[in-house]
Amino acid sequence: MTIDVARARAETPGCSQVLHFNNAGASLMPKVVLDAQVAHLEREAAIGGYESKAEAMGAIEGVYASIARLLNCRAEEIALMENATVAWHAAFLSLPWQEGDRILTAEAEYASNYISYLKLARQKGVQVERVPSTAAGDLDVAALERMIDGRVRLIAVTHVPTNGGLVNPAAEIGRIAKAHDILFLLDACQSVGQLDLDVQAIGCDLLSATGRKYLRGPRGSGFLYVKKERLEDIEPPVLDLHSAFWATPERYEMRSDARRFENWEFNYAAVLGLGAAVDYALAWGMPEVERRVAALGADLRSALAEVPGVTVQDIGTRKCGICTFSHESLDAETISARLRAQAINTSVTDPNSTLLDATARGLPDLVRASVHYFNTDEEIDRFCRALREL
Repeated sequence: MTIDVARARAETPGCSQVLHFNNAGASLMPKVVLDAQVAHLEREAAIGGYESKAEAMGAIEGVYASIARLLNCRAEEIALMENATVAWHAAFLSLPWQEGDRILTAEAEYASNYISYLKLARQKGVQVERVPSTAAGDLDVAALERMIDGRVRLIAVTHVPTNGGLVNPAAEIGRIAKAHDILFLLDACQSVGQLDLDVQAIGCDLLSATGRKYLRGPRGSGFLYVKKERLEDIEPPVLDLHSAFWATPERYEMRSDARRFENWEFNYAAVLGLGAAVDYALAWGMPEVERRVAALGADLRSALAEVPGVTVQDIGTRKCGICTFSHESLDAETISARLRAQAINTSVTDPNSTLLDATARGLPDLVRASVHYFNTDEEIDRFCRALREL
């Protein structure tokens, strides 16, 4: 279906309050997501937390099925998590690391992930190696293939980095990982909800994601995909009575599905809000969402290129709805603050968040403007007018 932008905006209360170009930070929730959370919180207050959870079990189980539809996988391959960071680390720390193991990653890798690589290198003696980028800024898949040997334990890549508009070639990376039987961990924190993701086509073994960004779900929600065939190769770093069964005084048995990565306690209002957000995205159709977001991103880059003093800093053969730029005389924090005073939301991405890429390109702090399908060409015009008048 073609996205009815007027309807999408009418169903998003925040659209009447702000011009929201911070969807890569936290998008505006549609009313259905807000309603799902509030309704559950009201039931918790009325009848109790355990009782309201039991009452909502059918809907809670449905969240797994909805995420499975979103990713084209099985519900038993989904674990619900508190956020994308917890999901990513649950996957990363589950591997049986040995001294000399190699991790291959991208130059535009996110800081939190890379810090964990460095920590593991210090503790376990693994080697962290970055795959060169192409002239366009993508991970160079030919270089990746040349770097493969028997010591590569993991290929871990951020699909859509926090800055630069880039979409890394995940399916090509997956093809190489599969050919060499190497685990592939994809950080989809900023791609889920704006790109039409299919884990079968991508070929990743593990995928981490958040609810608050392009999925338009609540903060404090996320999920982890674990390919069923890989479950027996990895053991979660933390287990409890939800993820494992205490069989005898000396023995435990882990769950047979991805929920072995979960723990017992959940914010069920956030879980139900996440499910509502996924269903809402699926109702629009992810191919249609991806097309509109990409088109709006391209329109915004073209418009920004015409603003005096602005330099668009985006890279990549394929680009998404994230646009980053610098200004010849104003720093990013000043620009973002002045725009916010006009009810225009952006965010600032600093070089430390993608240190390798930012250092290689000599980037300062950048303004990040990230569009979604409910944004409009009129908002792009207003945004660029505001920049001209700063």
